[in-house]
Amino acid sequence: MAIEITEAQIGKIVAQVLQSMDGGAAVADKPDWDSTHYGQRTFAGIFTDMNAAIEATQEGYKALRNMTVAQREKIITEIRRLTREEAPIMAKLGVAETGMGRVDHKTAKHILVADKTPGTEDIEPRARTGDDGLTLIEMAPFGLVGSITPSTNPSETVICNSIGMIAAGNGVVFNPHPNAIATSNYAVDLVNRASAAMGGPKVLVCSMAKPTLESASIMQSHPLIKLLVCTGGPGVVKAVLSSGKKAIGAGAGNPPVIVDDTADIPKAAKDIIDGCSFDNNLPCIAEKEVFAFNNIADDLIHYMRQNGAYQLSREQMEALEKIVLVEQTGKDGKTRKVINRKCVGRDAAVLMSKIGVTVDSSVRCLICETDFHHVFVQEELMMPILPIVRVRDIDEAIDLAVKAEHGNRHTAHMHSKNVDHLTRFARAVETTIFVKNAPSYAGIGFGGEGHTTFTIAGPTGEGITSARSFTRQRRCVMADSFHII
Repeated sequence: MAIEITEAQIGKIVAQVLQSMDGGAAVADKPDWDSTHYGQRTFAGIFTDMNAAIEATQEGYKALRNMTVAQREKIITEIRRLTREEAPIMAKLGVAETGMGRVDHKTAKHILVADKTPGTEDIEPRARTGDDGLTLIEMAPFGLVGSITPSTNPSETVICNSIGMIAAGNGVVFNPHPNAIATSNYAVDLVNRASAAMGGPKVLVCSMAKPTLESASIMQSHPLIKLLVCTGGPGVVKAVLSSGKKAIGAGAGNPPVIVDDTADIPKAAKDIIDGCSFDNNLPCIAEKEVFAFNNIADDLIHYMRQNGAYQLSREQMEALEKIVLVEQTGKDGKTRKVINRKCVGRDAAVLMSKIGVTVDSSVRCLICETDFHHVFVQEELMMPILPIVRVRDIDEAIDLAVKAEHGNRHTAHMHSKNVDHLTRFARAVETTIFVKNAPSYAGIGFGGEGHTTFTIAGPTGEGITSARSFTRQRRCVMADSFHII
């Protein structure tokens, strides 16, 4: 039975953890929770050895295979219920453990996952009949799925993937990001509690108490793992795609947004700030750089400032650049600027405090005018910092926006009432998601139509993943029969 944890207890835990943190650094002391337990609850499905985790998941998968699709759906219904109920807990744990994002926005993301992640309805079979008989095509499970999850959306990704993968009939082994182990494993335990409550296996999904590169390597090479799903940076996605197994890769993005002179400028400004600042710009779909027509740029900036944006001076921008980017020497001996991980997903006010400037807590986003070549435009910061580049016309806007997206083909946005402009940009940028006249999060069903996911597979082509993405087609043919017309 789940132990009831009060809001006061949660607040005490978070306060203790935050006191042990320095500028978003990893949690040093977590007296009331870690990667294997929360309060008095010991997490189910957490292992110290990857091989043992895979073997346990195999047993859970066998049990799931003996259940009906309707029984699978009951487990998923319970996962949804627990996710809604415990969304505030997971949101607070996520912020406390990683130092990234906002509790209210993470809570909203969990509710979105609970409400808009497809279940078993996504794997309906197809049938074809003709003079030569009947062919039935069914969406079958792969078996065991190995899933690598990020620190930016840890529990959201675990739950979203679990719903889709279980709906497809799979068992799941997770190797979560090392900086979000406790939050990820809380979500793994939630899924197992839901399964047990609905008569399913007590351990249906598994994870590691201390995930490492070695545990990931074991998972990728283990013969029982039939499908790999990776949500993360380019390095880890590349490793998964090089495994020799069927893999789904959700890689990086650097989503541009174009605003032309036909757009509703006040609405565009609000939508862009809402999207860019959502969970402090952690979602990979969020607006990362703006290309604004010169004749509307001043108005756009004016309305952005009215909607929670703070405009940086040139001096402030230069000072901030020295904080949010640090120099790192690569294996080739060359020094490059890379993202300061201690700044990722932090509040705008926190970032400004690092350069000695105090801003009101109502400031959600830091905007600045830059040229196209500035590092803020070229790098995916994942912080509420939004560079704005002035352009002459649609030709220059599309040219620069496509270059800034770097061929990731992830997400792009545009605010315009000119159908030709919208069409030209969509064709040129070729992104998995293209959002028109709305905040970026509309692209994953938050205020927009369509289902949600936190695994957006651009590199491997599955796009907005769902249960169907985690299946393989099986064909059953009956020749010369069951064609009755």
